[in-house]
Amino acid sequence: MKFSEIANRLTGISTPLGGASWQPAEMEVATARRVIAFLEDRRVLFEPSEMEVPSHCVHSVIEIRHRLSDELGKLDGNGSELAASLRAMRAGCRKFLERVGNDGSDGIHRANGWGFHSWTFGRALGELRGTFGIHVAKIAAAFKLDVEDRLASILPANAETDTGDDDRLFSKLYL
Repeated sequence: MKFSEIANRLTGISTPLGGASWQPAEMEVATARRVIAFLEDRRVLFEPSEMEVPSHCVHSVIEIRHRLSDELGKLDGNGSELAASLRAMRAGCRKFLERVGNDGSDGIHRANGWGFHSWTFGRALGELRGTFGIHVAKIAAAFKLDVEDRLASILPANAETDTGDDDRLFSKLYL
């Protein structure tokens, strides 16, 4: 997905799109590129959840958390918007791991199949993807980066192009 399409999806979020006065530090641009490129290859963020093996997801989320921590350590200004997004994504990883377990044991094995544990896993995975979608969109817009379509599938929907089809379908089916 092109940067311009991502920028159109963001509403109510302050980005430097309109002004020429803001110029991100070269280190932050490089960090943003590395993070986006790394996340584009993390299928835990975008593959259909029914195709995922929970223990593989846990290991991938642990890798993501470590990478985000490494990238945060390389940034000069930890008060930047990029640092805030990296911290938020890292917190999302921790929350996911707290919900499903981070050692690949009990909770993960029970998540395979049907029932309460698979619901817990699915909900935790959906929340993780939602958190990452918002922050990937913010990073891509702030640094004018394109995002591969697979990862772009978790970005927030474009409210301006919403046709209201869901409302029409609902009224057709239930009213």
